[in-house]
Amino acid sequence: MPGPASKRRIPVSQPGMADPHQLFDDTSSAQNQGYRAQRAPSGLGYPAASASPQAAFLADPVSNMAMAYGSSLAAQGKELVDKNIDRFIPVTKLKYYFAVDTMYVGKKLGLLVFPYLHQDWEVQYQQDTPVAPRFDVNAPDLYIPAMAFITYVLVAGLALGTQDRFSPDLLGLQASSALAWLTLEVLAILLSLYLVTVNTDLTTIDLVAFLGYKYVGMIGGVLMGLLFGKIGYYLVLGWCCVSIFVFMIRTLRLKILAEAAAEGVRVRGARNQLRMYLTMAVAAAQPLLMYWLTFHLVR
Repeated sequence: MPGPASKRRIPVSQPGMADPHQLFDDTSSAQNQGYRAQRAPSGLGYPAASASPQAAFLADPVSNMAMAYGSSLAAQGKELVDKNIDRFIPVTKLKYYFAVDTMYVGKKLGLLVFPYLHQDWEVQYQQDTPVAPRFDVNAPDLYIPAMAFITYVLVAGLALGTQDRFSPDLLGLQASSALAWLTLEVLAILLSLYLVTVNTDLTTIDLVAFLGYKYVGMIGGVLMGLLFGKIGYYLVLGWCCVSIFVFMIRTLRLKILAEAAAEGVRVRGARNQLRMYLTMAVAAAQPLLMYWLTFHLVR
């Protein structure tokens, strides 16, 4: 009697279980679901954007208000400092006096040492504004006086060192003395111009520039004194003193005696005589200070 027919057991798949006949698990659906979950918030196929600035401000309002207040205070402080600096130190004007180049420096040094053959001493203007010094050798600058002052201090230190008299205090005294005399010169000239009532375009910075040119001759005199003794010092310093005297006379007469120079005639009034005396006094003071600030450096 034939036995009962064998029954095949068909495995029933339960939820969450893989097909027993499948060799590998299919994970693509799970990845797709995760990717859809990532894309869902934006609705445009891109990841969700970060929180807006308004939301960040609402999240921490105290620190953001403090940061904004600090930024506004910093901006106001910078503006206040710029205004005060420009009031006491005209930075924009100082840029004009340092607008030089190598050719200008060479010509200006030659003019300071040998001013006798120079004819045209007028400062060139362009639309009522003087041209930059690099375009006009007659224009005053602060580059040469500043570099000459620094070089003078260094040369003075060298001279003191060769004589075994160098000390930082003595070098500082030398530099401060030169600055003090320059300040006194500027103040005295400004007071004299005020008392004489001179209408001139000569500014304080112009005075500092013109009075600072004497350091060039002082450097030459001290260096020649170190190389050739007192004879070289007196010869070179004497030449430079005469040169700076001629340079100051021909330069300042166009500034202080502007009215008479514009007319081209001699005006023998009392005011013009005072202006001429003032010009001569300023020019004559330069050789005296050149000797006073250097004679003790050469022995």
